[in-house]
Amino acid sequence: MYVDLPETELRSYRSSQLDPADFDEFWSTTLDEARGFDLDVRVEQVDTGLTTVDVFDITFAGYNGEPIKAWLRLPAGASAPLPAVVQFVGYSGGRGRPIDNLLWASAGFAHFQMDTRGQGGGASVGDTHDPHGSGSQTGGFLTKGIEDRDTYYYRRLFTDAVRAVEAARALDAIDSSRVAVLGGSQGGGIALAVAGLVPDLSAVVAYVPFLSDFPRSMVVSSSGPYAELVTYFAVHRERLGLIDTTLPYFDAVNFAKRATAPAWLSVALMDRVCPPSSVFGAFHAYKGEKDIAIWPFNDHEGGGIDDDARALEALRGAFAVRTLPARRGGRRAHRG
Repeated sequence: MYVDLPETELRSYRSSQLDPADFDEFWSTTLDEARGFDLDVRVEQVDTGLTTVDVFDITFAGYNGEPIKAWLRLPAGASAPLPAVVQFVGYSGGRGRPIDNLLWASAGFAHFQMDTRGQGGGASVGDTHDPHGSGSQTGGFLTKGIEDRDTYYYRRLFTDAVRAVEAARALDAIDSSRVAVLGGSQGGGIALAVAGLVPDLSAVVAYVPFLSDFPRSMVVSSSGPYAELVTYFAVHRERLGLIDTTLPYFDAVNFAKRATAPAWLSVALMDRVCPPSSVFGAFHAYKGEKDIAIWPFNDHEGGGIDDDARALEALRGAFAVRTLPARRGGRRAHRG
């Protein structure tokens, strides 16, 4: 059953999310502070037993210079710098195991998959600690540090994500002029945030993006993490102002207004976790060239493998890739 507006109304829906006057200044200051620390990219090859994909364990400096983990997966034996897909993962997930998620490297791309600080206890394994505490919060991450925009969890995570793009571009194996960001659910929301903060991406792919249109999502979503915000504000009634003073700085809608890279989004009309209207809120706000796939009879799984197939076609076009790179001897994943 449909859980939100009819498709005809979704196509005309616009988000009511606020656009803070100092949004750009806030993020410029945040990223400048992070860039005060050396990227400190460290690379270690992992023996996986695979013959078609080489895997490297990556560590780089994210928010506050703190170590963030990632996997780099490359087509085995690739020697020329490759176009790269920087991927962010869904809520409660981490970067997973080295032999997870082989699609993008198998397609001939460099695949840089960022771990998610403090997460990884749910859908997939994580290896990055979040050393920052917070005040009162509900379970999960949506209310962690919400009392102030400076302490909010997603300030750290979005900064990590921007630094992940910078770390990927620092690797010899990657063509720094051809980098795309991709993710689903929370990963899709992070991808849209990065798109608004990094101006020269080749493409953006966001499947059923989370963290979009908080004012709408909080009152429409019937399942999943948005309930953390509802529970928090049901108890902390005196803090309702945080909806206007913290959350707008982390809403994908406001990042989308600043994003110019070609973007491919997807939405599922029976999605109970990320309401379809919230996805359309981000889509309609998106400044650059954009396209959206609509899956009428799917829940939060969206288009599944069909989303991947669509993204693969889009990325090959964005990267102007027609054939797989020739396989040659040598592995190049070190920093330049």
